[in-house]
Parts: sequence; C-alpha cells; structure tokens
Amino acid sequence: MNFKKIILFLAVLFGLFGVSSCDKKEDHTHTYETAWTYDDTYHYHKSTCGHEDGPKEEHKWDSGKVTDEGKVFTCSVCGKTKKEDISIETVTLSAPKGAPAIAVASLAKQKEDNYSFVAATNISSELATATAKSDFVIAPINAGAKLYKLGKSNYKLAAVVTWGNLYFASQKENFSLNDINGNKITLFGQNSINASLANYVLAQKGITPSSVEYVAEAADTQTLLASDASAIVLCAEPAISAAKLKKPNITSISVQSLYKELTGNDGFTQAGLFVNPSAIERNKDIVDKYILEVSKSIEKCSSSLDEIAQICVDLKLLPNLNVAKSAIPLCSVKFMKATEAKAQIETTANIDLSQFGGALPVEEFYYQF
Repeated sequence: MNFKKIILFLAVLFGLFGVSSCDKKEDHTHTYETAWTYDDTYHYHKSTCGHEDGPKEEHKWDSGKVTDEGKVFTCSVCGKTKKEDISIETVTLSAPKGAPAIAVASLAKQKEDNYSFVAATNISSELATATAKSDFVIAPINAGAKLYKLGKSNYKLAAVVTWGNLYFASQKENFSLNDINGNKITLFGQNSINASLANYVLAQKGITPSSVEYVAEAADTQTLLASDASAIVLCAEPAISAAKLKKPNITSISVQSLYKELTGNDGFTQAGLFVNPSAIERNKDIVDKYILEVSKSIEKCSSSLDEIAQICVDLKLLPNLNVAKSAIPLCSVKFMKATEAKAQIETTANIDLSQFGGALPVEEFYYQF
C-alpha cells in the first residue's frame, strides 16, 4: 500500500515539474505576433504561445523629418515615432510691403519685432551679401537670381509665394485689351520683370501701344489712374483695389490671366522666399520648420480671409479692411517649393533673361528641403 502511494506521488511530481515547461519540450515551437509591440525605448514581438515574449531590441531611429508638429523620428524596424519640438521664435524676415508681406502676415502678428517690411525699391539691399541681416527675405525672384549670379548674394530660393498681382486698368468706359492698341500706356518699373511681363503679354496678344511711358512704382500709376479718366496704366494689387474704392468705374484686366492663356501656367513666378545660408548652418531644422509655417500662413490668406485682412490692417500693410478684403484674393499668394516650381521659374525667366542676370538660375540657387 505504501509502495503504491510512493509511485503515485512520484508520478504526480514528475507530471508537475518534469515536463510542464514549454521550453523543456524539444518539439515545441514558440510563436509570436507578427506586429511589433514597442515602448519608448524597445521593440519586440509578443508571444502567442503563452510563454516569454521575443527578445527586446533598442529602437533604430532615422535622421528625422521636419513636420508641422516638430521633428519626427521613426524607428526603421518597428515604425515607432518620437517627436522633438522646434522653436521658430528667433527667426527674422524682411519683405516689401504689399502682396509679399501678406504671405507672412499671420506669422508677423505673433512676433512683430522679428519682421521688417520695407519699400519695394529697397528690398534688393536685404538680399545683398554686404548688407544681409535677416534669416529670410521675400523678394522678386528675378532680383534674387540676378544678385546670386553676380556673386552679390548667397541667399537661396526656398519657395515661390506670389504669382503675379499685375493689372492693366483704366476708367475708360467698357475698357478692354483692344483699347491699348494704338494708345499710350503707362507702366511702372522700367527695366523690371513687371514691365517685361506686361510688354510680353501685349506683344503676344498682338497689341501695339502708340507709346509706352514709365514711372517708378505702382503707387505712381495708381495716382495717374485715379486722376486721369483717359489714362491706361499697368497697376498692381493692392493699389488697384484702393483706386477702385475711390473710382468704382475703373476696369482692370488681369495680366496673370493673359499669361495663363499664353503659357498654361497659373500666373508667373513673381516673389519668392529666400533663406540665408548662415541660418541653414546654424540650424537647418529651424529653417525647414519656418518654411512649413510660411506655407500655413499662406493657406490662411484664402481659408481665413477676414482674419488675415484684419491682421494686415493692424500691421499697417494695407490701409483698411475694404481694401484688404478686395486685394488679398487678387494678389495670387500661393506656396510652392522652389524645386517644384523650377520649370515655371524658367518659363518666366526666358521672357527676359536680362532680369535674371542673363542666364537661367543654377541648381545651387535652389534650396533643397
């Protein structure tokens, strides 16, 4: 009897401890989930056979990508991400008043001391190596390209931000493009890309003015437009909207629309966002994050017109809300990476290569991000 009890005890003991563990069975294969499980430090595969999980390994982070939320790193093995904040609080920018400044209005409102809005005639000095001080400059693309080619500026083009704000205008009744044929027209900016574009469009449309006169700025043609009922001028937004509020009988014809008929492009590459190489050297992540913020600021020009109009008035970029609400949609403010807009930049440049320094911009002129 005692012998049988001993045998039974040993059998139970052997059953409990001898072969119950999975890792003692030679014929057992551990199985795991296909998907990765991870925490902030490690990734591993969970067991599906009720035993130990797979071995833990540290994440293998990539070099990171700058996004709206900051710099995002991704583990190349399991796909886990982590984020680092990027501050743009110290970024500085210069831009001419008018359409280019509208592009960054929402950003300028947040940090006014970091933004300098100057007369359009002075913007080239902001790009010149000898006087450069801002991390970013919004300026005519042709001006930046010409200075770069001449070795007088090392700013690189990051994005196109405005696509033309030019209009032929007159108080003449039922004014049309054909009214320019055989009549005098006054353009602003002799030897500028604006005048070159206007003359190109007229020539391609078979329009030959009797004479072409030039004044310095759009404000000058705005004054002429308002004071002379028979004048035909080239004007620009926001000046044309301001003139129409005083003279509702003014009719305007979009140069951008005519340009599209001729080239198929939605406007010409007018003003660009340039970045100072010294800013890139200091912190490329901040540069790339700021460019993304500019693109978001530009989106607001169409999605939040009332808000941007008020900001432009607050910053004294535009004279009043009526002008702002009329002008902003007509300023062709749109964001496109310079590398993606290269073909359109070259189309614009080929209209008058002298405005670009006599040649198309070289690859090094474009900022890659």
